[in-house]
Amino acid sequence: MYQDLSLLKIIGLKKYYPITQGLFRREIGNVKAVDGVDLEIGRGETLGLVGESGCGKSTLGRVVLGLEPVTEGSVIFDGQDLSSVSHEKLNQLRRRMQIIFQDPYSSLNPRQTVGRIIGEGLIIHKIETSAEQKNTIRQIMEVVGLRPEQINRYPHEFSGGQRQRIGIARALALHPELVICDEPLSALDVSIQAQVINLLKDLQKEFNLTYLFISHDLSVVRHISDRVAVMYLGQIVELAGTVELFGNPRHPYTRALLESVPVLDPNRPKKQRRPVMASSGTILPEFCIFKPRCSQSEPECEKLSPKLEQISPGHWVKCLAYSPVNQQISE
Repeated sequence: MYQDLSLLKIIGLKKYYPITQGLFRREIGNVKAVDGVDLEIGRGETLGLVGESGCGKSTLGRVVLGLEPVTEGSVIFDGQDLSSVSHEKLNQLRRRMQIIFQDPYSSLNPRQTVGRIIGEGLIIHKIETSAEQKNTIRQIMEVVGLRPEQINRYPHEFSGGQRQRIGIARALALHPELVICDEPLSALDVSIQAQVINLLKDLQKEFNLTYLFISHDLSVVRHISDRVAVMYLGQIVELAGTVELFGNPRHPYTRALLESVPVLDPNRPKKQRRPVMASSGTILPEFCIFKPRCSQSEPECEKLSPKLEQISPGHWVKCLAYSPVNQQISE
């Protein structure tokens, strides 16, 4: 798992939101948006993070950047625990971590020019003189495929694809090492998505960027990622290399996700049934969180809590069917 070259390590990360009730807002429970996540991302790697809407993908990205406080656990960037460093040091580290937001329409200030939007980080961190900042902004605009003479235009004068390029340019202005791409293609037309994907891959090669690529589009993740982590209700249930995960998925949830993708195959039987998962309930089970929707659950799933186990080199699964204890019993 890139132990020697890890840029980002996430250890036991939890993010809970309190549920309150009554006049005095008494806390009666928690929404477990992120519930004990362990991940590592190597330098220059693209880790895809997939799962259904509401599973905690975007929350994980925001917590990593410090946009949301951590409930429990650690986020270690380049060997430094972000929860234990000083405020001044944290601001310095944040220059090396940036995010590309999901919606290019709402994430750009309509009252600011493109030049101001892209150079905002340079201004906040007081990097370069005003003249040098303008030169840097023009260079970055060229890198992402925008014309430098558009520097004084406003977001409404650009198309959706161009606005996303502005968002990418803003993320690159501080020369980051880690970029969190939070559903960067979901608001774009399919014809524009390919252009943005190719741009992200070219920028990664040119600047040696590391990506945490958050998406629900499996075809996009398969194209751009080196490894893929599958998230379900705040937990990582499977993690493997892209070729391995798409070719040999092990967790029932991962298989259901992959088999539910429409396939344009004229030779496919018309009556071939897709996997059906039961709807998830509002109350989570005490042990295996996927049991209420799993068609392969066993009695042990109500008694034991699965752990993320390595079943082959680089392939991790959180399912009792692959736990060492269960395998010994079956043997």
